[in-house]
Amino acid sequence: MIRIVTDSSCDLPDDAVARHRIEVVPLTIRFGEEEFVDREQLSGDEFWRRLTTGTSLPETAAPPVGRFQQAFNRLVSGGADGIVVICISSKISATLQSANLAAEQFSAGVPVRVVDSGLVSAALGLAAIAAAELAASGAPIDEVEAAARSACERGRIYVTPDTLEYLRRGGRIGGAQALIGGLLDVKPLIAFEDGRVAAAGRVRSRKKALAAILDHVAEQGGAVDRLAVVHSDPEDLPQFLTSLREVYPDEPMVARIGSVVGTHIGPNSLGVTYLVR
Repeated sequence: MIRIVTDSSCDLPDDAVARHRIEVVPLTIRFGEEEFVDREQLSGDEFWRRLTTGTSLPETAAPPVGRFQQAFNRLVSGGADGIVVICISSKISATLQSANLAAEQFSAGVPVRVVDSGLVSAALGLAAIAAAELAASGAPIDEVEAAARSACERGRIYVTPDTLEYLRRGGRIGGAQALIGGLLDVKPLIAFEDGRVAAAGRVRSRKKALAAILDHVAEQGGAVDRLAVVHSDPEDLPQFLTSLREVYPDEPMVARIGSVVGTHIGPNSLGVTYLVR
């Protein structure tokens, strides 16, 4: 059976990781001189507590090559006869480089394919799930890799951060740079294009930003294959989920933004990621 590996920027809930038997390789989070392995030594609760109450902005680092090799060995020991790795966009992280090196050096005689998702957060997670579902059906590695690449190409992100300050300070502002400035009460909308953060617009209030996200989902109609709500604990999440049911008939996956993405997008962010058909 082919097994799927992704990294901890995927923001998949633990139950989804377990259900789809996805192996998650963690990135590293640094707060000043302290260094933590994401999802292992640093929980989501602890990360957000440190981010919102501390004085130093965290930094992220790609997993070492050895962490990918350890994951490959575990999967092969568990019976995997092929591995497809789907990583955070190479344009915002060196994770893909680590995965490629690990695949090149892996000598267990099992094929390892590495895919640059061009995505992040639950858009990456949804692509990993799509590939894992096909793998679970017994499909060969070429088909699973092709499905992974197709899902990544169909991934979309549409989110309103509470502020662009975290993206700016973390150096991941990308095409959203144009949204900085103007009135203080302007709320940005961001997307992902060509593997980087991109501007999707700006409106005059949080309420209008969330309405714009709902309108965006409604405009997709039946083109949405699967959808996840991504958030960093905003107070208006329950209301947003209720409103989403009016424009999206299926049950969305709800994914709390983790340490990797949270470092760069900050608290109170809310939006959707999805795959188009």
